[in-house]
Order: sequence, then structure tokens, then C-alpha cells
Amino acid sequence: MNQADWLHVTRREAPLVVSIPHAGTIIPADIEARLVSRWLARKDADWWLEQLYAFADGLGATVVRTGVSRTVIDVNRDPSGVSLYPGQATTGLCPVDTFDGEPLYRPSQDPDAAEIAARRDSFFDPYHASLQAELDRLVARHGKVVLYDAHSIRSRAPRLFDGELPQFNIGTNSGAACDPGLTRAVEAACDATGLSRVTNGRFKGGWITRHYGQPERGVHAVQMELACHGYIDEPAELTPDTWPTPFQVARAAPLRTALADVLKACLAFANSA
Repeated sequence: MNQADWLHVTRREAPLVVSIPHAGTIIPADIEARLVSRWLARKDADWWLEQLYAFADGLGATVVRTGVSRTVIDVNRDPSGVSLYPGQATTGLCPVDTFDGEPLYRPSQDPDAAEIAARRDSFFDPYHASLQAELDRLVARHGKVVLYDAHSIRSRAPRLFDGELPQFNIGTNSGAACDPGLTRAVEAACDATGLSRVTNGRFKGGWITRHYGQPERGVHAVQMELACHGYIDEPAELTPDTWPTPFQVARAAPLRTALADVLKACLAFANSA
């Protein structure tokens, strides 16, 4: 598969990079043939984030996004396969089950080590080469850059967490991935909405936040995990007929306004002395 078919980079000049690693739905035919169903394989996508954050490049942000499904390879997992959340349920570098524990592959069709390595070469490594190149370019220009890793998830996923997820879930690797000033700025923008928010709760930041967040080198990383009911309808029962629900601009408008304020806060931090 040609990189131009799945790796999307919108290059701008402000000191802000928005990464969207989980909104993709592309699954190569040879992999799809071994799956239980297309719907299950796309069920846990971060639906419609490219539409939700469509305003980002207008703020001068560089956007790096993969169109490849996380079922093929999850570019926000440690490439060594080490769990980011030891002792807690999660999905791996090449997931074999959904967030709800449903098997993705037909019996005896899970990817083996050689296939996982090939997927890394084809999809994981190019994504991160592009992300690193954009960060290097902007750090050289500005000296300080914010990497904003954009995610969303169902508000209820009992295998992953108890109860209902707050609207805004900020992850900074327990403070190691960015300056405290950036954390406070993002928190303030979220709190101004009156919607629920937690910092370094169930989602402390995936591999992207943990790997690239190096404040001493000028890269300040923050992950934003949204409860998706803030911008799309979330059905009580997920079936091929009910999920995903469509993106509606008017439905998403209030949250999009709030996220614009969050990104503006990131830019203000990056431009501060």
C-alpha cells in the first residue's frame, strides 16, 4: 500500500502538532479476510476525529494522521509489545480482541511475530518517522513545541474502566511529558466548559505521549481522550446497525469550540517565554 493512501500530514508553521493515531479504518484485504467481521475490526476506532479537529490547521497546527485501522497496528503502543498499563485490560500493538474482549480474528489466524514485524515496517515506522520529522522541524524553528495527541472512546467500556468516563481525560504521563504550565492551561480550558474532567486518571497517555514528551528537549506532550458522547450520539447497545453514529456538525459544535480553546491554550503556552 502506498504511504500516500494512508499517511496524512498537513504541514503548518505554528509550534503545535496534532497527532490522530486511531481514527483510521483502512484494513488491507489480506488481513481483512482473516477477521471475524469488518464491523468488529473497526468498532474501536476513534470515530470522526479528523472532522472534529478539522479546524486545527486553521490555527497553524501541523496534523499527522493515519488512515490505517488500529486493528492492523496500533501506532500508540510500545513497539516492543510491553503493556502501557500493567495489570489493567488493554489492547496490544496488533490487537487480537476488541475493547469488550471479542476476538478479532478467526481461529488460528492471529498475526505471528513475523507478521507483526512486517506491519511495523509498513505502517508503524513511517507514521513515527513523519511525526518525529515534524517535531524536529518545529522545534528547530520555535525552540518549544506542543504535541497534542487526540483520541476518543465510548464513555462506557466496562472491560477497560468502571462507570462513565469524564468528558475530558488529560494524560501527561503523570506530569513527566510536559511542563506543569501546559497541564494547567489545558485543564483551565476544559474546566471553563463546566464539563467533567480528570488529569492522569485511567488514561495517562499512550506511547506517543510517553515517548515524545521530553520537556528538556523542547517537546511538551499531552494526550486528550474524549468521551465520544460529547460530539456524537452514543447508543445504549453497539451493533452494526447502531454504531458508529454519524458525525453531525451542529451536534459537535459546542465541543469543537471547547477544543479550539484547548488548542489555543497549547499555542499560548508554546509561544510563551
